[in-house]
Parts: sequence; structure tokens; C-alpha cells
Amino acid sequence: MPRQVVSSSLDAMSVGRVQRAETGQTQTGQPQTGQTQTGQTQPAVGSGAVRRQIPGTELRVHPLALGCNAFGWTATGEASHAILDAHRNLGGNFLDTADSFAAGRSEVIIGSWLRSRGARAETVLATKIGRNLDNPGLTQRSIVAAVEASLVRLGTDYLDLLYFHFDDKTVALEESLVAVDALVRAGKVRYLGASNFSAERLMEARVLSGLGLPKFVAVETPYNLVHRAELEQDVAVVARAQHLALMPGFALAHGFLAGAFRTKADAAGTARGQLAAVYLNRRSLRVLAVVDRIAAAQQAAPASIALAWLLARPDVVAPVAGAGRADQVPSLVAAAGIRLGRNDLLDLDRVSAF
Repeated sequence: MPRQVVSSSLDAMSVGRVQRAETGQTQTGQPQTGQTQTGQTQPAVGSGAVRRQIPGTELRVHPLALGCNAFGWTATGEASHAILDAHRNLGGNFLDTADSFAAGRSEVIIGSWLRSRGARAETVLATKIGRNLDNPGLTQRSIVAAVEASLVRLGTDYLDLLYFHFDDKTVALEESLVAVDALVRAGKVRYLGASNFSAERLMEARVLSGLGLPKFVAVETPYNLVHRAELEQDVAVVARAQHLALMPGFALAHGFLAGAFRTKADAAGTARGQLAAVYLNRRSLRVLAVVDRIAAAQQAAPASIALAWLLARPDVVAPVAGAGRADQVPSLVAAAGIRLGRNDLLDLDRVSAF
């Protein structure tokens, strides 16, 4: 399917979702709670009732997955605990990490927080494996060893959602799925997801699941207003056909869509700024200008608007976005309570079209 057709069809479905939301209905037809200043029905931000179900699972998650890649990297243990507290206090329950984040330090920090707060049962915990230097790749041995190591670091005996962090093409996908099958049967992994997988490999995995092997229930792929093509050209089509939950990674483009980096001077001198510097171009700055305009009209933070756009996209369950400080968390969680109007969505779709 030509990419312009795919993009346009996804944009149309996005507007349709907002039209349903403006009638006070969720995707499942359940009434939402809370009211905006304009009287529209909205989910109550910070309420435990703000949840979306990952299709094909029993997992009900807040519509913002807190990315934990900064933990142990740019955020200290103390700062990370404050971020996790803020997220939980605002109704968040979905954490996204990886065994390679800060060489496993992210998982250690999360584990200590879960124990100190007694929060494991209420938390939906997702981690990714395959890139830790101690257990690289997706061989059976690496998968089993990586999961066992993550369980120790996280201080838990099960993972709610295990992602393959990347597609290891040196290993037969069947071998990787057989390893996960054993972990699922042992009660150590509940569900499986794919991160950075192509559409072709997702289709191969679905064929293998028909033979009784674990199936993917979620896909995490970089996706945001300044990075649309990779997902929309093919992955989104396959995900929709397979009823997979989309979890957009790098949802704020390393902080660019939060307005944190607008010039080369802003991006200089910080690790995250160096990653965001790639977006300091005319096209991306035009996108940010539209985000800024809508944010001003909504009296919201730019980050909230960028995430709200993602939440209006077809099949998106929870964008993944992180924070470096606790005071950045409210603007992330607030996206769950924002419904962009038809004109705002069309403006964002047009300015970000690829």
C-alpha cells in the first residue's frame, strides 16, 4: 500500500477515535469520567479508573507507560524514586525498562522502589532483553539467563510483559519463542512483546504462534510527531491485522516535543540534548510550533499535546515517555485527560506528514 494512502487512512481513523471520545465513549463503549472546561467527558487524570486493556491479555494499564531509561543514567536513585512516586500518585501503574538501561541499574532502582513501597501487585512491569552485555542476543540460553537476572534485579518472581528488545536475525525466531514458552509455563513471564521488529518478522511470529508458541501481544517502535514513517508504512498495518497493542517508543523525541530543545545551544552539553539535536531542522520545528500553539490554547504543556496526539492514533494503548525529574511527570500523565479537537488533529497530521 502506498505510504501516503497508509498515512491518510491512519489519520482518518485518528479523527474517528476523537469523534467517539467527544460523545463520551471509549473504544469499548464504556462511559468516561470527569469533565473539561468545555464540558466534554474525560477520564479523570490521577484516578485508578484511567486504564486501557492490552488486547488479548488481562493487563490494564494507564495510558502513559513511564519510560525508565534515565534511571541510573541521568537520574540518580533518589531522583528516580521521586519520579516513580509522582507517577504512582497521579494514577500511573505501567513501567517500561530494559536489562540494558544503565547496564541493569534501571531495573535495580525499580526493584528497590517496588519493595520499599509495596507496589509490585499494582504495577504492570515491562522489561526488554537482548542488549545486556552479560546475556546478549535471543538464543535460548541468553533469554533464560536474561530473564532470571532481570527478576533478581527487579526483586520479583514474574514479569508482566517481556519484550524482545530487537530482532536477533542470527537466531531462528522459533528458538527464541520456545525459550519464552518455557518461561511462561514456569510462571516467570505473563505476556510477550516485540520491540524494533519489522512487519515481516511480526507476520512470521504470528505463524509460529499458530503452532502453539507464545504470541506477541504488543509492539514497541519509535513513533512520534517527528518520526512517523517507520511505523506507519507497514508495522501499523500488521499490528492492526493482528490486534497488537502499539506502544510508541521515544514518544517525545528525546524531549524535543516537550519543548526542551529548541536551539543548538539548548541541546549542547547534555546526553539527551545530543540525541534530540537531530530534530533541530525546519520541518521538525514547524511541527513543534503547531504543538506549541495547541498547547497554549489548551493551557497544557507541549508534552501533553504530543502524547495526546499519539493516544488518538489507531491501536495505540500507551506511549512510552520518560522523565528526568519528578516535576516533569504531571505533563506526561495529563495527556490521558486531553482530547484534541478535529481541527487540532488535522493540523498536527498535516504538519507532521511524511
